[in-house]
Amino acid sequence: MITRMSQLFLRTLREDPADAEVASHKLLVRAGYIRRTAPGVYSWLPLGLKVLRNVENVVREEMNAIGGQEIQFPALLPREPYEKSNRWTEYGDDLFRLKDRKGADYLLGPTHEEMFTLAVKDLYSSYKDFPAKLYQIQTKYRDEARPRAGLLRGREFIMKDSYSFDMDDEGLVNSYQAHRGAYCRIFDRLGIDYAVCSAVSGAMGGSASEEFLAISEVGEDTFVRSTASGYTANVEAVTTPAPAAESIEGKPEAVVHETPDATTIEALVDWANSAELGRGEITAADTLKCVMLAVTEPGKDEELLAVGVPGDREVEMKRVEASLAPAEVRLLDDADFAKNPFLVRGYIGPRALVENEVRFLVDPRIVEGSAWITGADESNRHVVDLVVGRDFTPEGTIEASDVRQGDPAPDGEGTLTLERGIEIGHIFQLGRKYTDAFEVDILDVNGKRSRPTMGSYGIGVSRLVAVLAEQNHDERGLSWPLAVAPFAVHVVIANKDAEAGEAAAALAEQISAAGVEVLFDDRPKVSPGVKFKDSELLGVPYVVVLGRGFQEGNVELRDRRTGETRVLPCNEAAATTLELVR
Repeated sequence: MITRMSQLFLRTLREDPADAEVASHKLLVRAGYIRRTAPGVYSWLPLGLKVLRNVENVVREEMNAIGGQEIQFPALLPREPYEKSNRWTEYGDDLFRLKDRKGADYLLGPTHEEMFTLAVKDLYSSYKDFPAKLYQIQTKYRDEARPRAGLLRGREFIMKDSYSFDMDDEGLVNSYQAHRGAYCRIFDRLGIDYAVCSAVSGAMGGSASEEFLAISEVGEDTFVRSTASGYTANVEAVTTPAPAAESIEGKPEAVVHETPDATTIEALVDWANSAELGRGEITAADTLKCVMLAVTEPGKDEELLAVGVPGDREVEMKRVEASLAPAEVRLLDDADFAKNPFLVRGYIGPRALVENEVRFLVDPRIVEGSAWITGADESNRHVVDLVVGRDFTPEGTIEASDVRQGDPAPDGEGTLTLERGIEIGHIFQLGRKYTDAFEVDILDVNGKRSRPTMGSYGIGVSRLVAVLAEQNHDERGLSWPLAVAPFAVHVVIANKDAEAGEAAAALAEQISAAGVEVLFDDRPKVSPGVKFKDSELLGVPYVVVLGRGFQEGNVELRDRRTGETRVLPCNEAAATTLELVR
């Protein structure tokens, strides 16, 4: 098939769009692949749609290869199933909600666990129907607070979501591993540089969870790798190795000291080292910082939560949210402190928290028997040698503090390095959360009623287009891998000779006749310089140029990905190009 640029619905731009922050956003708009319709909402133009469909086809082929069956649910969904699973509430402001003319509540689907579960309940009744792997490639909607970076974070996006249904946990593990393998093959075929990371399930629920992250400096997700093992995890899933508990016996008594203006950890450490406490040099790691949060569990009133971390650490809200999901979490503001005068800013300690029945969770490093310098709940006063298990007992631990380069790896092998990535896939062992919610009762091999167990597996299909653009571009434009490129070959006439035009058309016909899609730049009134710039911007893998050398019977064959250019006799151009494509 040949697409002529003189007829293609395309307009390339020389300037970056004003709202674009990342390379993929800039280049996909400039090259005429997508066009902004509203914040976080994009139209797919012909070239972009071809890339999107190519990505979809790779995903579809690998899903079918593991026995997946494709179906399609509506995007407009009734409230009732999401009410039953409690996600009408849990999703909060992220849901697009609407009413029909009769006042009934609907939502635009953010994900479809409920629909898949109900479909299986409706159609299957015996263990003989299982296992089942169902998937769809469909548009999703989430009301992102900050839609940004083009296709990387949108309000409307295309996702492949699949769901496995098995009668036992062994079957779930097999389905999970089948999807994991399919995902690796998908991303390998697309040529994406990615990492598979341990992750948390969050609002999805379930147990085992892994995230696939495309390596990128513009990624919003931070993940870690061990320097000495294969350990890889999203920072939200990193567990902190806890030191051994210490003996309480013989520890000095806790003493309250005057600490003028020590409202920061730095000031507190300066005071401690000048006070000659007899503990040697004091560092921020010897202090206990209490950070105040407001937590709202689904369907419940907001409550106070205190999180205690060593003073050399910061509370990382992403890790807090992951630890407390599906609850909503925020830091306290001035109004909150005004309503709770027992919270003395800069001097909050465990005593006031316990006395006022505020839930108190601590970093795993804060072990029994350890002694801390912390707030005494009065202005300009701190307590020294407050011992865990003697002077206060937290209600439990929480993974809330930041993860840093050089921290010990949770598996005990080496230390952690930090990298950035873009989430492109997430797989979960959901278990029976949804089959229990919808009472999916199946007759097992013994004729007794049993609940199937589920897995949930997502790939951001439209996001993959942006990821491929992020990982495959240079200062001149896009550079698509052959597996997803809108065309394999771009034929360019850079010679005004009628004979050159005829030869270019014939060359395009030869390549197309072999089953390879060709983009033919036959625009008559466009300069060679503009054509060359457009070919680099569009990023088709192989570019054949009929230019000045045509008079000697030669053409140029350019490899957009490597930058290599070779001069070929015109009569060898088609065969050589096809050999490279194949």
